[in-house]
Amino acid sequence: MGEYCLIYSSCPDEKTARALADALLDRRFAACVSVLSGVTSYYVWQGKRESSPEALLMIKTTKALYAEVEALIRERHPYELPEVIAVPIEGGLPDYLGWIASQTQTV
Repeated sequence: MGEYCLIYSSCPDEKTARALADALLDRRFAACVSVLSGVTSYYVWQGKRESSPEALLMIKTTKALYAEVEALIRERHPYELPEVIAVPIEGGLPDYLGWIASQTQTV
């Protein structure tokens, strides 16, 4: 079961999040991308405390496609340093995990 992962990436707005989700799905780099709107991030950037309204992407994919997902986000994301964090999926409904495999491209 450890061949799948969930990738998080925050976006400045829902329009950017939808565009990234569409690009990931079009290339079959992800089986599903959930967009969580109304997220507020608090952080320190270049020595200054900041807060920003954001939309969070939850990208369901395979570990084998991580590099492609990261490259696409780096290429298209407006942030100087976009968030790209992968969390391994250690368990899940076998049929759902199989669906992720069937909806993503094979590398």
